[in-house]
Amino acid sequence: MSKHPATAPFVVNEPCLSRAWAQAFLHIIDNSGKEITPLVLSITGFQDNGIAVEDAALRQALDELLILKNMQNVEDVAYTIFPERLWQMSAGNRAKLFEYYRLAFPRYQAMNRKLNGRGLYFERLTSYNQEAPCAGNQLEWIISQHNNRSGVRRSMFQATTFDPVRDHVASSQLGFPCLQHVTFEPTDDGLVANAFYATQLILKKGYGNYLGLARLAAFMAHEMKMPLARLNVMVGIEKLDEIPKTDASMNPLIAAARTCIASPAPDESNSAHAPRMELETTT
Repeated sequence: MSKHPATAPFVVNEPCLSRAWAQAFLHIIDNSGKEITPLVLSITGFQDNGIAVEDAALRQALDELLILKNMQNVEDVAYTIFPERLWQMSAGNRAKLFEYYRLAFPRYQAMNRKLNGRGLYFERLTSYNQEAPCAGNQLEWIISQHNNRSGVRRSMFQATTFDPVRDHVASSQLGFPCLQHVTFEPTDDGLVANAFYATQLILKKGYGNYLGLARLAAFMAHEMKMPLARLNVMVGIEKLDEIPKTDASMNPLIAAARTCIASPAPDESNSAHAPRMELETTT
């Protein structure tokens, strides 16, 4: 018999990114075992400019634990999926964003060869294979096809990060890529983004991944000229990191997560970070 028995799916549907993460985290804390298999997480409640609503206290408690355990903070993890600072610098010009990232990527790799040596998610999304359309920039392909043609099949709007040529290796541990691929579906309510993970560490990566995906989805919605309606994240195995549930350093985060769930969803004024600049559409 397998030591990892199958469990029922755990479904989270929340209008706040922090509350969605807290529900998944507390489900692991409050139940036996260290995994959710599978997790289906759905987030709505985005502000007009696409920013995900967050709970500042929960975000701070998580960052403090991550720093204490010598792990990347939430912002650094989110940046691997979408480089928010470069998008700010580009002032709404996606061509500049892609160029800034192309120039900066070698430095990002050199900064941490252990974590980034196999690539980064935004790099795979924008430079997957030079022989592919748009020289492997899958995001540009999706945006241009959507904006320049009518009646385009929605199955066209998907991008992959997993590459069997590079990623089917026999290593016992492989930290990248856990995100397999993303899709972007235009609906009457706006853009719905979907992300698919094989496995995910809920402390070290989970929150930052959700935030990075929300920012990527907001960018795509902006460029596809529609509001962001929903982000869905499907995770085959969501698991607790190596930190034991009984570790005393977890207590402040557990308390913050319970407070977050018990409180009304935060509005824009209580979000973890101030809204970013409004971006004019530039192609």
